Amino acid sequence: MQQRILSCIQPTGEMHLGNYLGAVQNWVKLQENYECFYGVVDYHAQTMPYNTEDLRDSVMKIAVNLMACGINKENLFIQSLVPEHTELTWILGCVTSYGELSRQTQFKDKSQQLEDKSETFISTGLFTYPVLQAADILIYHPHLVPVGKDQEQHIELSRNVANRFNHTFGVEYFQEPKALFTEIPKVQSLADPTKKMSKSLGDKHYIAVFEDENVTRKKVKTAVTDSGDTPAGEMSAGVANLFSLLKACSTENSLYDSLMADYDSGNLKYSALKQGVADVVVALTNGFKARKAELMGNKKQLVEQIYDSSAAIRLKAQNTVREVREITGLAQSKEAAVERFLKNF
Repeated sequence: MQQRILSCIQPTGEMHLGNYLGAVQNWVKLQENYECFYGVVDYHAQTMPYNTEDLRDSVMKIAVNLMACGINKENLFIQSLVPEHTELTWILGCVTSYGELSRQTQFKDKSQQLEDKSETFISTGLFTYPVLQAADILIYHPHLVPVGKDQEQHIELSRNVANRFNHTFGVEYFQEPKALFTEIPKVQSLADPTKKMSKSLGDKHYIAVFEDENVTRKKVKTAVTDSGDTPAGEMSAGVANLFSLLKACSTENSLYDSLMADYDSGNLKYSALKQGVADVVVALTNGFKARKAELMGNKKQLVEQIYDSSAAIRLKAQNTVREVREITGLAQSKEAAVERFLKNF
């Protein structure tokens, strides 16, 4: 039987190169050998302050961008179009301990971000959303969940919740999903290579996958190389970041090998390295832009495809919730309830 993969992405709207190389590129490859479900998790976006219209637009934008990057439309769903996720969240929340949630590092990090911005309101949703993440995973019974090491805690919580549900109700219903760790290129900020590439740092710190080619080339041209505090004999963080981008975005390694040989011999020109990086990044992203333009040629069909795939995937979620309701003693279908009432009362 083909193994099943589940992974999700928040609707941040604009996808940057770190997002693509860190997750989406791997998702595309996994489609060749696995049954894959990829979700745009808009419920999760509600845990932090947001604009309603921006959220709606961002959901569709990231869905289209994923398809342009190679995600098959039939593998894609929008989380809020599958409301069974939230019903399962409540049920799983009742077999999740307060202590487990209080130890989740992301709640501490995000609540601290709000406090740093002098926000006095921290939602319960921010505290309990790891249960929603567990529901996102378990509702599709995946074998594997592709994650980075920093997300391992969420997979461990999902495994604990699955195990406790099974133990509580005396069933072997949810299998414990396993984390699928893959080699992920380390992509740092162009302006501060000591930090991870992120939109929150500002425009000059990241390369957007669908931005104008000239903007990309300008960002690479002005990327930090040597800050002057690198110990002798070590490659500076900025140069290492450019080499990492060059290798990750290239279809073959001849340019990388040639420029690395120049570095090793002390003859590397930073202008040549930056030119090489800009060329391979532009070549990669131009393919995605062309595919996106093709998709956007029929916008009505595009939206319908995203909604139709969400509806098809929802059928699997509905089946899980129906079985969970039966296991946990919740109200059954009308027909089953009539039969039970006639028999027992």
